[in-house]
Amino acid sequence: MNIVYLTTEAVPFAKTGGLADVCGALPSRVAAKGHRCAIVMPAFRSIRQCGLPIETTDISFALPMGPKSLVGGRLLKSQLPGSGIAGADVPVWFIDQPKYFDRESLYGTAAGDYPDNAERFAFFCRAALAALSRIGWSLDVVHCNDWQTGLVPALMRAGQGSAGHEPMPWTSRTATVFTIHNLAYQGSFDADAYPFTGLDWAQFQPESFEFFGRLNFMKAGIVTADAVTTVSPRYAKEIRTPEHGRGLDEVLRGIDDRVSGIINGIDGRVWEPTTDPMIPHNYGVDDWAEGKWQNKWSLQQQFGLFEDRDLPLIGLVGRLADQKGWDLILPVLKQHLAEDRPTQWIVLGSGDPAIEVELQRLHAAYSGRFALHIGFSNELAHRIEAGSDLFLMPSHYEPCGLNQLYSLRYGTVPIVTPTGGLADTVVDASEEALGDGTATGFHVDAFEPWALDQAIGRALHMRYHEPENWKNIVETGMKQDWSWRKSADRYVELYERLISLNRKGQ
Repeated sequence: MNIVYLTTEAVPFAKTGGLADVCGALPSRVAAKGHRCAIVMPAFRSIRQCGLPIETTDISFALPMGPKSLVGGRLLKSQLPGSGIAGADVPVWFIDQPKYFDRESLYGTAAGDYPDNAERFAFFCRAALAALSRIGWSLDVVHCNDWQTGLVPALMRAGQGSAGHEPMPWTSRTATVFTIHNLAYQGSFDADAYPFTGLDWAQFQPESFEFFGRLNFMKAGIVTADAVTTVSPRYAKEIRTPEHGRGLDEVLRGIDDRVSGIINGIDGRVWEPTTDPMIPHNYGVDDWAEGKWQNKWSLQQQFGLFEDRDLPLIGLVGRLADQKGWDLILPVLKQHLAEDRPTQWIVLGSGDPAIEVELQRLHAAYSGRFALHIGFSNELAHRIEAGSDLFLMPSHYEPCGLNQLYSLRYGTVPIVTPTGGLADTVVDASEEALGDGTATGFHVDAFEPWALDQAIGRALHMRYHEPENWKNIVETGMKQDWSWRKSADRYVELYERLISLNRKGQ
């Protein structure tokens, strides 16, 4: 099969979140199975800062982006690092248009989203199709990711190209997949942005683009793609309910037979405690107790925490935002510190300024028991996973989540709310799960601080008083396979099914 992935993020070229990890790993895993894969993404400023060679090509195009506006672009090229394993090279093509993409950030600044995002990503979608028409591949699947690519399935279904609506005959024989990584971000714009799509106003209907009088890129992708996937089976069900559907639940229920969930994987070349070069002491399932103590001791030394092997270290890595459950975490953290509970905490992240200020205040008052790093450090993220005993992820919603998967691999017992991918990947330490050896963590029973504190209490009780159960939970998690190999198999199965259906329909 020939498969192209359209995305705005892929490690190491551009990243703001988990989308980059997915699109930086999945194409090479599918290519390693004998398929021809490539990535198309914008030429953001960050691609020139990633340390990899960027080549020019002889492919260029000019697109009408308004009644009197013709915007030119060209195609650049690189290669996904590490994708050459077993000859499975994955080229990465970049849509280069400095007016739209040569900016400090991908989507906006601290003041908000860029006001021309509708125009920017309409250009990206149309330019990507223009480039694909010129590259010369015989495409089987175009796999789109999140709202920034949502116009592509609609443009392909319409059979219209980008430069003056030139024909795209190849689209009729090419299947489309649209993956929702986070339904909260939909690309919703005023209707006056619609002309940037290049389509006739007759297409601005509730069946496709229009959503309560606005242009909605996410909805366009959902209703026009041949298949819609999310990044976990639970999230695929949740977004079809009013509680989690963000207004699109009825739309998603209308295409129920085309929606499925496939859990993201983790890159074992990067997240593997036996070989991880970023942690002070490597370890595996046979020597995790000593290995984790050595890594905890290193963190305690660096951050001035009390050096105590038996004191459980609770780690958190990620955005400081309400979605991640900080309305639960802060009250519990304050209580543990004020009451001198037998725990230490370490937090790595940035986000809501109010949360940052409160964490800095607590750090100043309890520096021996609370370590804090505002910002992001990839190395420190690895070290926290390796040195912590528990990892908190009490998210209000979590399409998939990756940190709980890293935690399982590193023997760091996750405490999670049973939502989205967290529910699909972490098995609560119930009596039944402990009895059959499937328990890997602890669930928070309600979105309340007391419930989070109760879950932490259950975990601490087991660690102190049920060492055999604790050992089994840690080792069960470490032995599980959450690699991209499994996820890639599921995607390949989906691609093959869509191609078969597409051929039957011709």
